[in-house]
Amino acid sequence: MALFELTLVLLLIAVALTALSRRLQVPYPSLLALAGAGIAFLPFAPTIEIDPELALALFIAPVLLDAAYDTSLRDLNRYRLPLALLALGAVVFTTVAVALVGWKMAGLPIAAAIALGAIVAPPDAVAASAVLGQFKVPHRVTAILQGESLLNDATALLIYRISVSATIGSVMLSDAVPTILLSTVGSLAAGYVLGRFSLLMLTRIEDAASSTVVQFAGTFGVWILADKLGLSAIITIVVYAMTIARTAPRRMSARKRVSTYSVWESAVFVLNVLAFVLMGLQARTIVERLAGAGQLDAFVFAAVVLAVVIVSRLVWVLGCGAIIRWFARFGDAEQRREAPSFRGGVLIGWCGMRGLVTLVAAFALPADFPGRDPIVLAAFTVVLGTLVLQGMSLKPLLRWLDLDPDVTIDREVAQARVAIMQAALDILSGKTSSAAAAVREQYTAQRTIAENPEDAQAATEYDRLRLYAIKSQRDALERMRRDGTIGDEAYHRLEEEIDWSELAASPPGRFQPLTT
Repeated sequence: MALFELTLVLLLIAVALTALSRRLQVPYPSLLALAGAGIAFLPFAPTIEIDPELALALFIAPVLLDAAYDTSLRDLNRYRLPLALLALGAVVFTTVAVALVGWKMAGLPIAAAIALGAIVAPPDAVAASAVLGQFKVPHRVTAILQGESLLNDATALLIYRISVSATIGSVMLSDAVPTILLSTVGSLAAGYVLGRFSLLMLTRIEDAASSTVVQFAGTFGVWILADKLGLSAIITIVVYAMTIARTAPRRMSARKRVSTYSVWESAVFVLNVLAFVLMGLQARTIVERLAGAGQLDAFVFAAVVLAVVIVSRLVWVLGCGAIIRWFARFGDAEQRREAPSFRGGVLIGWCGMRGLVTLVAAFALPADFPGRDPIVLAAFTVVLGTLVLQGMSLKPLLRWLDLDPDVTIDREVAQARVAIMQAALDILSGKTSSAAAAVREQYTAQRTIAENPEDAQAATEYDRLRLYAIKSQRDALERMRRDGTIGDEAYHRLEEEIDWSELAASPPGRFQPLTT
């Protein structure tokens, strides 16, 4: 009971910290990391143990699926070179740099040192997106960071799996290449097949709550099955999610889709909170076990690993950017335009905050793993250090870089909105009823607004008026329920209809309804 009560308190604290992070314009994981570190050293904080394999499935599977579902295949193809350099090159470069430090400084076995490098190598785009989403940074930067966070998890965790297996003697490093090839090919096929099978199931479920439960069960089931078959659970989940994402929107009802999105968003938030707290509690236990000189050496080692992680990413990103710009000088105008800028490289290099994947990978190390205590302490230090140092400084860095505002998404939305409004008008053109005329008039007004995206005042006024009318509808509906004209069942059905209308008229964070 005490653990349950503590969990409720922690979730409420996390909600308060999230609100504070929006006000301060800093990533909410930064404040979660600080809170987790503080809670860990409270005298009444409990000691919690969790099975390593359960930690990977519980925390990583849903977060990976959530990220993969939102990944744009178009952007992955468009920015394939920088993504390959980051998701493969930067991960391997950071892994090698950290492994050398672990081998030379801490005396870790080479495979264990590689495991440490793989643990701290992949950045987490959740922290970066929390800040970048508040600014009009170039779409190229955001797309690259989001794509990297998905692909580098697969790269780093594959290296992690192999190095951990090599450390405990279940596989030799010399067998790594065929193991990687077999695992990759099998995982790609399994992810696609399981994704298609999941779609067949989901399209036959009408109830929104049941559909969401099946999605969660399917996610964990895919992870467990891939792990049992000796495949890469990470790659399998990524392909599984992207397979569903390309087809599910046309096969799922709006009700199921909205319900699913809100549940997944909440679930990922809760998992982030619990992971930070659990890792903090682990760090306290480790510090207590490391006494005297060993404790000091462990903290020095963790600080050095943090510095290596930050510097190695900056060196790799800026170095690769300089090489690409040099080659672009001899290319055509398109190649010169697509070459990464120095300022964009600085931002991408600094957006290297580590998060959930690093925490859980360290937490999942076997209890008898060589050097587990200093490795876990180093991982926690890297997460806390990067989230605080880099996360808290992103806002002033963006002001200093003064990047050109980006309107790519706004332009695409306006273009697509005109097209879908015209499609609606075309299909209604043969209808002559008064109802069809009213619907055509509504779509014509929306198309007129969409055809002039630069006229922000007109678009704002249009949505404000819609929200103003919706507020009056809500007042009238409330009066009818209060005076007994309608019952609660009719009230909730009409309330849902008004909710859909309000969502359609309310782009996130832009408009507030008019008041009387």
